This record gives sequence, C-alpha cells and structure tokens, in this order.
Amino acid sequence: MKLNPYLNFDGNAEEVFRFYNAVFGGELYIQRMGEAPGMENLTEEEKNLALHVAIPVGDGQFLMASDCIKSQGHVLTNGNNNYISVSPDSREEAERIFNGLSAGGTIEMPLADMFWGDYFGSFKDKFGTCWMINYANN
Repeated sequence: MKLNPYLNFDGNAEEVFRFYNAVFGGELYIQRMGEAPGMENLTEEEKNLALHVAIPVGDGQFLMASDCIKSQGHVLTNGNNNYISVSPDSREEAERIFNGLSAGGTIEMPLADMFWGDYFGSFKDKFGTCWMINYANN
C-alpha cells in the first residue's frame, strides 16, 4: 500500500507545486482542466487551472493536487485538519526540507529532538498547507 496525499487549491495549484518541486525535485506533472472531456464550457481562466498536478516525494509515492472550479460549485476551505508528514532519510535532509517548505510560512514547532526519540518539527507553509517533518533517530 502507498499513501499519496492529495490537496486542493483555489486556483494556485501550479504555483504551489512549482514551489514544492523546488524543494523535493523530480518531474513536475501538470494536466489542465481544459484538457479533460466535457470542460469546453469553462472560462479560459478555468481551462488553465490544474485538473491534476503531481510530484514524486519518495519511492513510488507522490504528492498530488488539483484546483477547485468555482463555476462547478467547488469551494475550498483551508484548515489545520490535514498535515502532510514527511519522513526523511537523514537529519540533514529533514533540515533542508523543513527550511525550504517553511520559508514564508508559520513555524508551529521548530525542528528539535523530541521525547519520543525523533527529530521533529511542524509548520504551515506560505500557501496554508500544514506539514510535519519527522526523522527517526536511530
């Protein structure tokens, strides 16, 4: 089984994923709303929104998203009810990812050694997505 977090955005999924891609690397995949059947009646702006965007974030795992289409009744509600938890392979990688993704965001818990033995930190990035970075000290 693989767990692939899927996010929704209010028209800026491409911008968000270009930012995430700068941190994680890999190939950025973008499919636009206008490429899907039945989307001919969307506005030009809506046709350019992301139907599906994805980047690889591990061995066979992906972070994925799409934009909400207001004309179709989709409504985005940002909140802290979802976190993306990343488990890097080293403390250095944990720091790189934490520092990269938290830039311009709000740090909830700085990276630190925790009572359960891991190196952990959490934050909300500048786009409102909540992240947890957890390196398991060995």
